Amino acid sequence: MADRRRYPTTVSTRPAHPAHPARSADSLDDGFAELGVPAPLIAALAAQGVVQPFPIQAATLPHSLAGRDVLGRGRTGSGKTYAFLLPVLARLVASARPRRAGRPRALILAPTRELATQIHAAVAPLADALALRATTVFGGVRPGQQVAALAAGVDILVACPGRLLDHLSSGHASLASVEITVLDEADHMADLGFLPAVRELLSQTPSRGQRLLFSATLDAGIDVLAKRFLNDPITHSVDETPSPTATMSHHVLRVRAEDRMPVLTDLAAAPGRTLVFTRTKRGAARLARQLATSGVAAVELHGNLGQQARSRNLRAFAEGAASTLVATDIAARGIHVDGIELVIHADPPAEHKAYVHRSGRTARAGAEGTVVTLMTNTQAREVATLLRRAGIAATTTEVGPGHAMLTRLAPGTRHYTATAPAPEVKPARRRRKANPPANAAEGRQPKSPRGSAGRSKSRHRAGHGGSGHGGSGQGGTAGTATRRGGAADLSARTRVGARRGR
Repeated sequence: MADRRRYPTTVSTRPAHPAHPARSADSLDDGFAELGVPAPLIAALAAQGVVQPFPIQAATLPHSLAGRDVLGRGRTGSGKTYAFLLPVLARLVASARPRRAGRPRALILAPTRELATQIHAAVAPLADALALRATTVFGGVRPGQQVAALAAGVDILVACPGRLLDHLSSGHASLASVEITVLDEADHMADLGFLPAVRELLSQTPSRGQRLLFSATLDAGIDVLAKRFLNDPITHSVDETPSPTATMSHHVLRVRAEDRMPVLTDLAAAPGRTLVFTRTKRGAARLARQLATSGVAAVELHGNLGQQARSRNLRAFAEGAASTLVATDIAARGIHVDGIELVIHADPPAEHKAYVHRSGRTARAGAEGTVVTLMTNTQAREVATLLRRAGIAATTTEVGPGHAMLTRLAPGTRHYTATAPAPEVKPARRRRKANPPANAAEGRQPKSPRGSAGRSKSRHRAGHGGSGHGGSGQGGTAGTATRRGGAADLSARTRVGARRGR
């Protein structure tokens, strides 16, 4: 069958001044009303403190509100979320079709649970103001509440591909009534291997429906996806290359292996929010534990945690109960917490795109931010290649504990918690019965709990691997113990919850 899709129209938009993105183009001067956003939606935005559009919103909204398919590319933090949420809400309000059980009217696909949750948090207050209902669907939690929410009827469904396919196959959901579909972070979907599931889901939505595809980059097969499912799309690109943000400074700190942990602790103990990245899940857990032991209010975020623990730790970081979040690349895409002043690559990422996305958690929406990469001598060539491919000109400094550069990068008095972290609670061991089981009399040994040697091996394995490179210790100048002491308890509870599958 011949492909009826036509080659997309391309429009490029480059902000004139990053510190004031809402005033970078003439089309922004009259705000959302001039772009065609309905008055009730403008009022709902104003109630959330959103009064001026970002460049990608100003570029795409006239077309998406008119019903055109849109292919939008913008760097992380460019305002893509509202760029697709506003046409979704406007279309549903205009059509005014009643919601039906298990048949969402709008579908937003996201690659991770965290991003899906964050999109829902952005759309929920707007949907409530317009008498619309939104819900999320993703794995890692029991499906019962999701099934109940679908059965009650939903207008906007924010979903991860895998769990949504489960609900479709079980008959709890149908995409036959979807009027508008959004694919967010499409390139990350491709990186995670979700494109086959995405194609299956898009094929179940009505071909006459509107489709919006937004991404930080438009490669990794995204162009093929667009040609198949988008009808004569218009392409908007904000920042033609993934160049570093002008308000973001990049530094490489060359450290000895034994100084890595004290230097990291010194930086994390400075005032403000700090996001630390590691390559592995075990490395994130170990590093968070080491920071907490050194007195830094730190929590972890990685794929080995259950959804309850992940949500709890993100909430602790966002609300200030923990000032440092240690995470794998799960937090590099789509996770937005206001006021992250410092991003630290405790482990340099494997490739340059990950560096750009990790670093994009700071210096968002015109704010200033600092990005630090810790590098040992053996990593020098790897880091140089990484920065060259990312187009980053970083300042390299050789440092050790107490170096003046540490207070320049993260100024302020270092604060450490006064209390040591709570001991890790271990599940109670089963008590052996007084009488031996019957199979013991038959010459077969009964199964018994793992002995102390097994536990010792487990501790040995947990102590190695991951991203740790020697020693702990506070580093820097210990200041007043004013940080919240509850983060250490929170970190210990989180690790127990991960083991128990909560």
